[in-house]
Amino acid sequence: MRELIVLGTASQVPTRTRNHNGYLLLWDGEGLLFDPGEGTQRQMIHAGVSATRITRICLTHVHGDHCYGLPGVLSRMALDGVPHPVYLHYPASGEDVVRALVSVASPGIDLRLCPHGSAGPVAAGLEVRELRHRIETYGYRLTEPDGHTLLPKRLAAAGIDGPDVGRLQREGSFNGVRLEDVSVYRPGQRFAFIMDTAVCPGAEDLADGADLLVTESTFNDDDEGLASQYRHLTAGQAGALAASGGAGTLVLTHFSSRYGDDMSVLAEQAGARAGGTKVLAAEDLDRIRFPKRRHILPRG
Repeated sequence: MRELIVLGTASQVPTRTRNHNGYLLLWDGEGLLFDPGEGTQRQMIHAGVSATRITRICLTHVHGDHCYGLPGVLSRMALDGVPHPVYLHYPASGEDVVRALVSVASPGIDLRLCPHGSAGPVAAGLEVRELRHRIETYGYRLTEPDGHTLLPKRLAAAGIDGPDVGRLQREGSFNGVRLEDVSVYRPGQRFAFIMDTAVCPGAEDLADGADLLVTESTFNDDDEGLASQYRHLTAGQAGALAASGGAGTLVLTHFSSRYGDDMSVLAEQAGARAGGTKVLAAEDLDRIRFPKRRHILPRG
């Protein structure tokens, strides 16, 4: 199962209905927790998801609304006796803040600190790009390797079955039959996570080809001046980012409290510039399934 669980959608100031940031991505056997703000541990209880699911924690930057929930989450994992290693990814310039947060958490888990200071891969399938905020900030992209979906009718017509199917997949051909002759090319799915940034090349790179794109939408288009001043995105800019990258679904979040609880206007502004991208304005405790896979259909 691949699913995004939204634990919080507020920016700097939480509201009665919106908690600080927090996003748990369930991706096959991994659970990636992004930007746990205050109250994330409690939100996980409301969402009905166990802290034992977490295998990685990814911080975009060390502003409080993106990391102050870290000690509570780590303490809960220790209380629950999480047996597996937990990898904590964060910008290297935030080392002092991260170590301070970790130091007040309950000990008892195998926590492995993984700072990064430049764009590139940080784990298998997981990479970062630098964003443009007031402090060092990175967005994340998780990518599944490309593959092929086998077509049973074509396999049968080629007389390939049983163990020979596995050999064809491993070697790329068997008895003169190529893998591409009996399959559909399947691009790997992509998840992108972009917080606190002005429009920049790093954000554009992360959004490129994303099946599910989660991005901040702190301000509406009428407040573009404020967005520029504080280096955040407007809803329209988020929509344009999704359109330029050909994203499948755009999830807006990290909303300013100035707009109350109704984000329909921001969703409309993003949708007006999102092209064919589906746009969702996230609510706390939303569970968003990954879109269906994209396939490249064979000719003939």
